[in-house]
Amino acid sequence: MRTFEDSYRHKGLRRQLVHVIREKGITDERVLDAILHIPRHFFMDSAFDKIAYEDRAFPIGEGQTISQPYTVAYQSQLLEVKPFEKVLEIGTGSAYQACVLAEMGAQVYSIERQKKLFDSNKQFAFLKKYPGLKFFYGDGYEGLPTYAPFDKVIVTAAAPFIPPRLVEQLKPGGRMVIPVGEGQVQRMLRLTKQEDGATTQELYDNFSFVPMIEGKNS
Repeated sequence: MRTFEDSYRHKGLRRQLVHVIREKGITDERVLDAILHIPRHFFMDSAFDKIAYEDRAFPIGEGQTISQPYTVAYQSQLLEVKPFEKVLEIGTGSAYQACVLAEMGAQVYSIERQKKLFDSNKQFAFLKKYPGLKFFYGDGYEGLPTYAPFDKVIVTAAAPFIPPRLVEQLKPGGRMVIPVGEGQVQRMLRLTKQEDGATTQELYDNFSFVPMIEGKNS
């Protein structure tokens, strides 16, 4: 069961969490403000209520996790989202990352391959706070060609390679933030698509994500 009370204690714990991730090097005030305003404990089972604001990942079922807040902030900062931009997210999971982007003013199109997680989010009333959030059940490697092109793409699972369909669906000048690599550790990359369709890559820190798997899981 989830709990939907946002108490003074929860808000105080969020302020502490923002302080922690600021100390770790997150400088984008819009990202920090979004994390301050989103009740992370809403996205987890009530059993995690007392530890929901620790800076670490937690299981959410189906072998998936709600990402560490620092990781969410790091990817969001690299994405440099502006209000009203169209963002494609691969891997909805708990929908916490999608809400951070929506809180920053983005129009978020999010794909989840786990049917149980997709169905759970359809019942999650808090998400209705963000009319710019749209959720899809599908294969993240295929993206959403019907809704392309996108200003930004964010991948929240470990990709063994950069999916070409996602690059195709990025606008010229658009950016993709994606952890790439197999095994326990991945390198965070930021791709920028040039006007001629070529991409440039910037390398960032190492992280550990659950694998990005092809296809859908019913």
